Amino acid sequence: MASPEGDGAGRAQGIPLVIAASYRARARGLLGRDGLTGALLLTPASGVHTFRMRFAIDVAYLDRRLTVLDVHTLRPGRLGRPRLRSRHVLEAEAGALERWGVRRGVRVAITPGPSAPPPPSVR
Repeated sequence: MASPEGDGAGRAQGIPLVIAASYRARARGLLGRDGLTGALLLTPASGVHTFRMRFAIDVAYLDRRLTVLDVHTLRPGRLGRPRLRSRHVLEAEAGALERWGVRRGVRVAITPGPSAPPPPSVR
């Protein structure tokens, strides 16, 4: 599960999160899906694309400490240019990151769900 840390204003709790840490999982990403409940974390990653995707997504570029460097909305068929210090990319349906309070400067917290294995270590 993921949630933005901070002052509590606009703070979201318990957002379902899928972590794509293998090459195969990152390459597949959201391809073939009609939507997404929660978010997808691509790690390691510094850029994304929406070629062959069916819906617009919000993209948050995160540094190694999971602090948001930049947030953009990408329509299908677009290329998001890589960010220099980005180590992870958080993807969600368009509009979701704003609702959850994910914006530049916010640090994202990842915690295991009640029956989920612990998240992989982040370098």
